[in-house]
This record gives sequence, structure tokens and C-alpha cells, in this order.
Amino acid sequence: MPASQTLPVTNLTQADRIRLPLRFDAVGLQADCAKLEEADWIAHFVEQNYEGAWSIFPLRAPVGTTHPILMATANIGDEFVAAPWLSRFPAMAEALGRFECQLYSARLMRLDPGSRIKPHSDPDLNLAAGTIRLHVPVTTNPDVDFRLNGRRVDMAPGETWFLRLSDVHEITNAGSTPRIHLVIDCQVNDWLVEQLVSGIQAQESSQPRPCPSAVDSR
Repeated sequence: MPASQTLPVTNLTQADRIRLPLRFDAVGLQADCAKLEEADWIAHFVEQNYEGAWSIFPLRAPVGTTHPILMATANIGDEFVAAPWLSRFPAMAEALGRFECQLYSARLMRLDPGSRIKPHSDPDLNLAAGTIRLHVPVTTNPDVDFRLNGRRVDMAPGETWFLRLSDVHEITNAGSTPRIHLVIDCQVNDWLVEQLVSGIQAQESSQPRPCPSAVDSR
């Protein structure tokens, strides 16, 4: 994060999950995903982190890469550009174009039915260090169980979520359909901080307030 950038509220750095005000066309994103053939998906290369089938389709890739596995990487510090095929997926391209911050990798990530991502953490994805990962669910089902710090995170298609993935997280898809997320790594700037602040303020305002005690109501 640039030296001039400060986080305006303490709760922002404390929150491990924030739903941003950004929403996208879930039907359009799903239509884009339907264009993909099974052979387009790349098996995730960190095999020790999962059981079953976890795969990737890159929408932004490191400059100069052509090998599918290298295009699917998300190394912080690399320079990323749109993949050559992004124009085939207009809803995906429109969604990525709405982010007014520097984007690194952008990938569709699919967890097949009966598959599980084991507990792990991603230490490079740290709000204080200036790089975060956002999730936009595309397809999901009620039996997808995403756990962050042991607590479930329920995310609906088209929503945008910040998750503090430097903490321990795990995902199980016990349903009968794939779970696909658009996963975007971003450089934190003033615009993104504003989105995060708006999201956490909405969360705080929606929390139930304690009922006044009998003493307080006199």
C-alpha cells in the first residue's frame, strides 16, 4: 500500500470478511462460463492443498506467458495483462473493467462436487501490505461450505467479497454442482479502500442492536 494510503477505520483492518457494494450480472457471468469446454480448465497445480477436482481458467495472465500452467499462476509482483481470449467473455470483461484499481491475476476457479480445499493460508494476500484477493461467486449451491477462521462465509452469485486469506481458510463442495468463483487479485488504492469502508459500514449498520435494559428504558 502506498505510504500516503491510510486505512480510515480500525474495523477495516480487523474484519476478515467484507461484502463490497459492487454487484455484477450473475446470469451474464454464468453464460460466459457455459462457453467453456472441459478441456479449457487447468487442474490446480498445488495438489497437496486439495482433494478431488479444483481447476482454473485464467482471464489475466503474467506478461509473456503462453504455457497454460504459467498463465494460471498468481504470483504477486508479476505484471499481468488480459488473456487473449477475454473478449469472448463479455460479462467477465465488463466486471473486470469496473475495478478502478490495478489488477493482477483474474481467474475462474472451479471446485467440483465432492471436492475439498484443505485448510491453508495465503500470506501474500494482506490488506496491510497492499494486495488483496476478491471473490465474485458465479455458480454455487447450498452445500458449498467456505470456512474462514472456522466461521462459514455465505456468498451469493454476483456479489463481491473481500476475504482475509492470509488467515486459515478451507472449502468443501458437498453439493451436486460445481462451485465457480471469479477470483481477482488487486492492488489496494483509495477507490478500493472506499469500497471496503462502504462494505463494512453496511455490515455494521445491519447488525442487530442490543435491546435496552429495564434500567435504560426508565
